Amino acid sequence: MKNLLKLAIGLVFLFVLSLHAQDKLKEALFYQKIENKVVQCQLCPRICIIPNGKRGFCGVRENRAGILYTLVYAKPVAIHIDPIEKKPLFHFLPGTSAFSVATSGCNLRCKFCQNWHISQVADPEEVEYIYLEPADLIEKVEESGSPTIAYTYTEPTIFYEYMLETAGLAKQKGIKNIMHSCGYINEQPLRELAKYLDAANIDLKGFTNDFYAKMSEATLEPVLKSLKILKEEGVYVEITNLVLSGYNDDSDSIVKMCLWIKENLGSDTPLHFSRAFPMYKLLSLNPTPVEILERARQIALDCGLKYVYIGNVAGNPAENTYCPKCKKIVIKRAGYTILENNLEDGKCKFCAETIEGVWR
Repeated sequence: MKNLLKLAIGLVFLFVLSLHAQDKLKEALFYQKIENKVVQCQLCPRICIIPNGKRGFCGVRENRAGILYTLVYAKPVAIHIDPIEKKPLFHFLPGTSAFSVATSGCNLRCKFCQNWHISQVADPEEVEYIYLEPADLIEKVEESGSPTIAYTYTEPTIFYEYMLETAGLAKQKGIKNIMHSCGYINEQPLRELAKYLDAANIDLKGFTNDFYAKMSEATLEPVLKSLKILKEEGVYVEITNLVLSGYNDDSDSIVKMCLWIKENLGSDTPLHFSRAFPMYKLLSLNPTPVEILERARQIALDCGLKYVYIGNVAGNPAENTYCPKCKKIVIKRAGYTILENNLEDGKCKFCAETIEGVWR
């Protein structure tokens, strides 16, 4: 509690200072200069061509006289200490806290966005921020006692430079780096980031290009490629699929998605089917019926996935981790709280089956 109070006081002080801080800009990584002071951003699959004085699709990368700048470097708009289960990561240091950070902006336009008030702003200037350099951010993480820092809430790709520099410092200090991302990022920047990442939860929003185009103004293939790259780079991966009733809940798509996960990432990749609620531009959406989530989970289990969860449904038995061999509960949860941990050296204490994950 003392650590949290100290952190809160420190953040208030930094906020007051940031009101008077000079607007420091950071040159963006991963872009090419073209002629007539035009640049092409190469951070994400949109590869925006940006004229002088304009911004890319994400709204946070601006061309100033032929140099591309990030407008959100060291400008977090959200800082919280969360249970790591909230990311959600169920097989990575369960029961620990994650120091969570985000800036404004996103490179997707999801109609169902839950953090739309900070991710979907037209300009990053619309949202108040705390100016916090990477070294100062890491100092706050250390003060909090959290073993991990999570880049989350909005889309970490758009504050790539801030995340990359912070992640490098975190690794030096023995702090683990985790990311919750839509996975809409190009290969080179992702592989560079993966050198410092310990775990990631990727939103696999649907399994058709039609869904991605209509609901997020994006495409599916780059996300699948990112998942494979993270696996290749040794980053621990879990997947979240927000199930929207009537949009991405058809059995055929769920089967295809689960088989793809099994064949490309492995049957021990945790998959979270999360309940959706009316949000942002889908206010007429009905909350996902629990029976649809349970059907999706059963499909995934029948496809051979070992660890399948249901999220945003308090008290559902699918919050728990079950041993795929003896079927007993190895981690019992109530929301984000761990009630029982029946793992011994990463194995089920009842039958000694190895349970995939990072446990310490």
